[in-house]
Formats: sequence, C-alpha cells, structure tokens
Amino acid sequence: MRLAILQVNPTIGDLEGNAARIERAVRALPGSADLIVTPEMSITGYPPRDLLLHAGFVARTSEVAARLSRNLTGFPPVLVGVPEPNPSPRGRPLFNAAALLQAGTVTSHVRKTLLPTYDVFDEDRYFEPWTGAQVIELGGARLAVSICEDVWNDPDFWRRSRRRYHEDPIDEIDELGAHVLVNMSASPFAVGKPALRERMLASLARKYAVPLVYVNQVGGNDDLVFDGRSLVLAPDGRVVARAAAFCEDGVLVDLGESAPGLPAPDVGDEADIFRALVLGTRDYAAKCGFAEVLLGLSGGIDSALTAAIAAEALGPAHVLGVLMPSPYSTEGSIADAQALASALGIRTETLPIADIMRAFDEALAGPFDRRAPDVTEENIQARIRGNLLMALSNKFGSLLLTTGNKSELAVGYCTLYGDMSGGLAVIADVPKTMVYRISRWLNGQRPVIPESTLTKAPSAELRPNQTDQDSLPPYDVLDAILERHIERNQSVEEIVAGGFDEALVRRVMRLVRMAEFKRKQAAPGLKVTDRAFGSGWRMPIARGDWERR
Repeated sequence: MRLAILQVNPTIGDLEGNAARIERAVRALPGSADLIVTPEMSITGYPPRDLLLHAGFVARTSEVAARLSRNLTGFPPVLVGVPEPNPSPRGRPLFNAAALLQAGTVTSHVRKTLLPTYDVFDEDRYFEPWTGAQVIELGGARLAVSICEDVWNDPDFWRRSRRRYHEDPIDEIDELGAHVLVNMSASPFAVGKPALRERMLASLARKYAVPLVYVNQVGGNDDLVFDGRSLVLAPDGRVVARAAAFCEDGVLVDLGESAPGLPAPDVGDEADIFRALVLGTRDYAAKCGFAEVLLGLSGGIDSALTAAIAAEALGPAHVLGVLMPSPYSTEGSIADAQALASALGIRTETLPIADIMRAFDEALAGPFDRRAPDVTEENIQARIRGNLLMALSNKFGSLLLTTGNKSELAVGYCTLYGDMSGGLAVIADVPKTMVYRISRWLNGQRPVIPESTLTKAPSAELRPNQTDQDSLPPYDVLDAILERHIERNQSVEEIVAGGFDEALVRRVMRLVRMAEFKRKQAAPGLKVTDRAFGSGWRMPIARGDWERR
C-alpha cells in the first residue's frame, strides 16, 4: 500500500485557503498513492477554539470539504480533519473528526476519542468523545484511523501517573484486524517533545506489529508552533520515512517495501527553539496581515536575539530596530545595538528620550515634591519608549515585537505599558539562560550578536550602573527555581529540598504571584516549553499565598 503524507500549514478559519492548500499539495505529489493523509482539523486549522461555537462556521467547513472532494475527483482518497456535527441530542454538539474524501464525495467519518483539556487544550468545551478505535476499509486494507491524543495513552509506554485517561482506544486495533495504524495530529512543539513523540510512536508500532503513519500539522497559530516532523514507522518501530521539521512537506511511502531505518536528526535544543521562534514569528505576522515588524534595540541580549529571529523570519529589509538612548544608556550599549543592526542588515531609527524624560519630570514635579526618585521614574522611561514604539507601529502599520524573556515575565521584571507593549512577545517563553545559549549557538552559525553583548552584565539601564542582579538572583539560580515551579508544579518545600535557599525560594514565589496581573495584559508569546505563560497558564490574579506558614 502506498500512502502520501501532506504536512500542511493551515490558517485558522481560512477554510477556502486551507482547502486550496491541500488541493495544491495533492496535485503536486510526485507519484500515485492509495491514500493521502492530512493533519488533524486540516480544513479549519488547529486549534479553531471558539470559532466552533458558530454553527455557520461548522456548516461552512462541511461545504468546503465537500467542494474539495469534488475538485479532487480522479485523485486518490484523502483524509482531512473537520468538525462533524453530533446528531445525538445528548453530549457536545460536535465531534473532532476525520473525513474521507473519495470519488467526489465525503464517504465516511472517524471520530476522536480522547479529548485533551490540559495545558493549551480545551477540547471538551466543544467536542463529544467517541468510544473505541475505528477502521476504514480501503483497497482490501483495514486502516485504524486515530486522531492526535488517541495515541498518547498507551499503558505500556506511560507510567500510571502520566496517563490522563482510563481508556486506550488504540488497544482495540488487534480485535479489528487493522493492517495499518494512521494518526492525524496537531501536536504543538515544545523543546524535547519531538524525541519523546518518536519514542512513543515507535513503541506503539512494535506493540501492535503494524506500520504506523503519523501526520502532524506544521506552522504557527497564535501562541502555538507546530513542528511537523511527520513519520512513517515500520512494524518493528524503525522510522522509514520522515517529513521535514518546521516547514510544509509531502512524503510518499510504500508500506509494503522493506526500507532501511532513518536515524533521528542530530538537532540541539538551541537550534530547535530558534527554528520554532522563526516559524512562529513569520506565521504570526503573515496570518495577522503584517509585512513589517519593529522592535526596540537596547544593546542587550534579549533585543539582540529577538532582532535576529525577526530578520530570519521576515527578511532584514522588513525589520526596523529603534534605538532610544537615555542619559543612562552607555556608549557600549549604543555601539552594540548599532553593530547588531549592521550585522543583521536591518534598518534603524534613533529617538533619544532625554528631553521627553525632562518633560515628564517637570510635569510631575508638583505631585512628586520631596519624594526621592525610585522605580516610578524608571518605569516612566520604559513607558516613554513603549509610546514611541507604538506610535511608529500605528503610523506605519508594523507589528511591534516585545523583547522580554520568560525569567523577567515570571517575576515581573518588566514594565506594563512600557517594554511589555507590542503585538507579539517573541521570546516570552525562553528563560534568560536559554537566551544566552541560543545566542551563542546562533553566533556559531553566523556571528551577528556582538561578543560584548554576550559577556556584559545584563542591565535595563534605567539608572546609573544598574544591573539585573541588583533586583534578581543570578539567572542560573532563578531559572532553576522557576523551571521547578512553572513546569514541574513543585511546591516551596519540594524546591527547597532540591538544594535551594528557602528564603530565596519564597521571595521568587512571591514575585511570580505578584506579577500575575502583568502577565494577563502581556502580548501573546510563542510557546516553546512544556508550560508557557499563555493559554495553558490559568492562575488567578487575586489570591492568597497558600504555602505561607
């Protein structure tokens, strides 16, 4: 049996455009196939979220799928992902389904069983779960078709503590006599996840001794980035076909042929995160209708990496770096920003803010009389810069990129309506220590970030001789505490048991708690870790300290 994988990059809600993308990919296949498989929700794009609450959207999706099937008359059958109305008066109104387009009509549907409700997922809000595995008969072959989460609950692979569901729909394929296991997926990227996913799929192929075809969505949709990396595995778990990472791809494979196994690509975390951020930035801008981006260039490491990502994503000619020196900006930082812009080939604009700062001082002289300068004046500087950047964004229709990292966002070391202003927070899920690692990796590919930017003490430069460590613990310590708290959900006691000072841990936890109101107003940030401050982070703002003794 010959199968074709279409790893496509849909835009959520662009039903006609997504169908046209699938049709072009089908017509461009270099050979014939018995079945063509696309990702989960490939007609709507994933995740469609509350678009699914509109009956007209669902009806329109069905119309577009039917038209696509007619357009592909004469081509092999195609599996596409769609929301399917639930005819029963009970349960949720929809199924997360796969529709088989064959001979000009929609001939059958397969429904998703396991509906994730953790992290960024909320499928139980829209869909009714199906019960059990389902098979499609095609040319004498029986294909067990599953959708994304359905393959993520194998009791032989996951520890009991990691299994989220009581049932395993894949466990029924033996009884159904399936010859091939097909999974249509929209599995978001997180660092380390691709290797885990591949091990899990190999374990399933070996367990059921059948070929496994896994087709994943690719592209950025809001805060999520999908890495593709679709796979075909032999019954012994060997990977015999592999689609590209972070780009669209079409792969033809003959399941009856003996093929050598393909080794996993040797890709480091730094390269993976960089590519994910480039794709996420490119797609966010394009799918929101922006051709140009701008950002503030401070001469620091965060704005340097963000600028490098933007230049790679949109091309240097479409990136504007804005230098906004104050009386506290060092000559070295200004020189670093200019050197970075030159190395990247991006345009720059310089807007000094000293005069604007003086105007604020004069306007506030009365209310602030006999009060010493403090963080208030520092925040005013950040807000002046935010206003200038937003003005440029408004005037020229450019997308403003914020440059704050995850460590700062976690503890509130950022200014609301200042450096947090913007439409996309590119590195908001990248801890400060990883910012340095990615930057050094990037310089190993092509030196663009000045060495002095990498070696000087990080500073917001909002007062004389300021460094981040005046206010925060060393970033290696801070990031280690934050990773345990945010991604592992560890308590104060558990973190302290890991060798950290209790007073410091409690201080960091308090900063995280107090900064919740800022994160609720932050620009969308691209997710690259297991848990980001986005749609998967649902902490209340007004809350007490439940760990207080």
